[in-house]
Amino acid sequence: LLVGAGDNGGDTLHAGSRLAARGAHVSAVLLSPGRAHAGGLAALHAAGGRVVAETIEDEILRADLVLDGIVGIGGSPGLRPEAAHLADLAAVSSATLVAVDLPSGVDVDTGRLPAPSVRADHTVTFGTGKVCHLIDPAADAAGTVHRVDIGLDPDLPQPALEAFEDDEVAALLAQHAVPGRDSDKYARGVLGLVVGSAQYAGASVLAASAALRTGLGMLRVVGEPGVAATVRTACPEAVLADGRVQAWLAGPGMDPQAGERVVVDLLDSQRPIVLDAGALAAAGELGANGQLRPDVLLTPHAGELARLLRTDRTEVEANRLQHVQDAADRLGATVLLKGSTTLVASPHGRVLATTTGTPWLATAGSGDVLAGIAGSLLASGMDVVDAAGVAAHVHGLAGRAASASLGSARAGDLVDALPGVLGRLGLGQSAT
Repeated sequence: LLVGAGDNGGDTLHAGSRLAARGAHVSAVLLSPGRAHAGGLAALHAAGGRVVAETIEDEILRADLVLDGIVGIGGSPGLRPEAAHLADLAAVSSATLVAVDLPSGVDVDTGRLPAPSVRADHTVTFGTGKVCHLIDPAADAAGTVHRVDIGLDPDLPQPALEAFEDDEVAALLAQHAVPGRDSDKYARGVLGLVVGSAQYAGASVLAASAALRTGLGMLRVVGEPGVAATVRTACPEAVLADGRVQAWLAGPGMDPQAGERVVVDLLDSQRPIVLDAGALAAAGELGANGQLRPDVLLTPHAGELARLLRTDRTEVEANRLQHVQDAADRLGATVLLKGSTTLVASPHGRVLATTTGTPWLATAGSGDVLAGIAGSLLASGMDVVDAAGVAAHVHGLAGRAASASLGSARAGDLVDALPGVLGRLGLGQSAT
């Protein structure tokens, strides 16, 4: 047991007493002996556990299990040298490392991972998840997170961060994307897709295919005629004609030089818009001038967001929450930051994190699939933040399904996996 002062250390000592009572050999290392939790320490001694002070390195290196109770949610990011030394010993041991509430040293409120800090195999947390459990790089350091209900719900404040689970996604899909008895193709949603350049025609095809697989009633394709024809060849359902739409999607495969004119025209339509890839540069300039709206969804990866905010990619990746919120505030749009943990931030302050992602999504064209899913959901009438969160959740599940069945997945495999994923979430069911 690596035990700091306060209640987090007390939880660790009480856990150790339970293990000792079951016959485990339990040793506690007290980082602040004079401030150790009195009740926890008494429970450990009563159960046969012991405190060690002179054989610490040997105890840690031969342990089967190490509990990290150095600091809790009230601790400052980073670790003092003596605590960092213990964390290093645990890291090089063969023990399973379980963090109590959160890995010591991580920034609980931002997801940052200052050095030094603990990297856990598992984290057992109490009452509700914390920001650091949902946002990389701290989320990666938490390992598998196990939430334990201890009756805190009536006393919890409004969340700083939300994360959808399958049942919430299913409810939103049932409300917006499942057709009713009187639905027609227009009621199910019409998405306008502005296709990109011939050099990246596949991006437009992937976005179109994903949108049509996500319950869309109709896809209208406009823009460069040759690329539009390529999309219709791949998706015979696509309509190559102007007409009414409920939402727009632009950017996949688009030349950034052409983006500004396209984005200005789309903003004039007063419809919700997804701006991805080649349309993002124009969105940055327009947002800085106050010309974007909350129903405009930007979908950058860390490098693109760094360019929008004129900072370094490493800065974005180290503090994803702050930068996605800054982008939403500065640009006046809703921002979906793609990456190891996908975040959605609204200029109104709402923030979502996605827990379904997988490294197999890091493949060319994956972002085009995500943009198509989001565009379809916006066209269905779903709120922009919900649409972005549901899209990221479904996209992650499709990545998991495709990689599980194929061992490796390309972007087209994500599109093929969508019907199965959406079916399990109830999209294929008839509305009553």
